[in-house]
Amino acid sequence: MKNIAIICGGDSGEYDISIKSGRVVSAHLDRNKYSSWLVEIKGNEWFYEDKAGKKYFIDKNDFSLTVAGAHIRFDGVFNAIHGTPGEDGKIQGYLDMLGIPYTSCGVDSSALSFNKHLCNKFISAYGISVANSVTFLKGEEIRQQEVIDTLGLPLFVKPARSGSSVGVSKVHTADKFEEAVKNALAEDDQVLIEEFIEGRELACGLINKGEELIVFPLTEIISKKDFFDYEAKYSEGLAHEVTPADVDAHVEQDIKTLSVFLFRQMGCKGFVRFDYILSDKGLYFLEVNAIPGMTEASLLPQMAEAFGMSITELFTIALDNLFE
Repeated sequence: MKNIAIICGGDSGEYDISIKSGRVVSAHLDRNKYSSWLVEIKGNEWFYEDKAGKKYFIDKNDFSLTVAGAHIRFDGVFNAIHGTPGEDGKIQGYLDMLGIPYTSCGVDSSALSFNKHLCNKFISAYGISVANSVTFLKGEEIRQQEVIDTLGLPLFVKPARSGSSVGVSKVHTADKFEEAVKNALAEDDQVLIEEFIEGRELACGLINKGEELIVFPLTEIISKKDFFDYEAKYSEGLAHEVTPADVDAHVEQDIKTLSVFLFRQMGCKGFVRFDYILSDKGLYFLEVNAIPGMTEASLLPQMAEAFGMSITELFTIALDNLFE
């Protein structure tokens, strides 16, 4: 039986959601194949906590654990960290140096997908539509009226590097612009300001099973708030998620084909979710989630269920990939 560290937590506003994801992964792993250890990461504290509440700290020299005199070396890592350092390539680089395989995308594709500005540049290079945008670093002058004149209102103000819509604002009036920028810069030192694209939000999940790439049914996200923000994502009743999405067959095929193409071109692995806006003008790429939510209510497990795959099967495939 292989020892698996399920890493969760992290150093972002997604900490609590990541802990929930990690616990769900732990509860649903195939215990006939894998022995799991839930490892929380928060700053310099990396630890496993037993049922009595005692913490055992990870030896970062080799990512091992000693519990009650037993030295545990991990055969693989299930990465359930949303945000930094698990979704932006940092933890991947560390594990690569130690030769420990992990379930998520590698260093390059993680870093690329996590930076919305760079990812949009990469995606648009293939002729794929993305929202018009401008970006600024902390300390740079932002000429508010020029931005509004260029992008129009409403517009979105986002941290370039964050997930779960943490720090994201939809700005309808000019008097809310400065506050939105401050909220974004509280999460990252780079802000991305995008035009608003009216349309339907659609998501496409994929997972590789060895060399085979499985594409799940699409999900349409219908937020009951102004947009699909952090509260709508994680509060019951604030969003309606329809799986499979009620879209024309050619739209479904276009989205799935494009998602497969991007999965390959970005060098993704494991399970990934691509999000789009379907507008009257066509299909727009919105973002890619290299480590999507993993609770029973999260989008990817919903997609897998609609496909006929249980959450245990989903997680087992992700781990089996490490040892083929």
